[in-house]
Amino acid sequence: MSDVFSKEKRSWIMSRISRGNTKPEIVVRKLLHGMGYRFRLHVKNLPGKPDIVLPRFKKVIFVHGCFWHGHEGCKRSRRPTTNVEFWREKIDGNIRRDAMKISQLQELGWNVLILWACDINDPVKTGYLLHNFLEGTERETTEGE
Repeated sequence: MSDVFSKEKRSWIMSRISRGNTKPEIVVRKLLHGMGYRFRLHVKNLPGKPDIVLPRFKKVIFVHGCFWHGHEGCKRSRRPTTNVEFWREKIDGNIRRDAMKISQLQELGWNVLILWACDINDPVKTGYLLHNFLEGTERETTEGE
């Protein structure tokens, strides 16, 4: 199956995708702020440049897009049927890099929480995950369920 867009149009569409300050990130930041937490964003000197860093708690939060980070079992993570090899390498590479950065952070003593974009649509669930992670109910969490 070929792409429904021309190569130029597809390139333009892909160039509009932002790396940071995405809608899901902003939702999580508003929830955290409303819960009274203060944090730093995209700290460059930490492995993986986490989306949200809470230095006081030595905890970091990554807000992952389901497609780009290969959220297993999620309908939003379905891979394209065109240019299959490119997308396999791209997404598998992202998954490997994520695992390596999480491991590096944990070796440095940081606790890590991954929140998936598809789960952030439910603010109650997201608030619950954040509360449990930050209040120490869960020592080390690497996956939002």
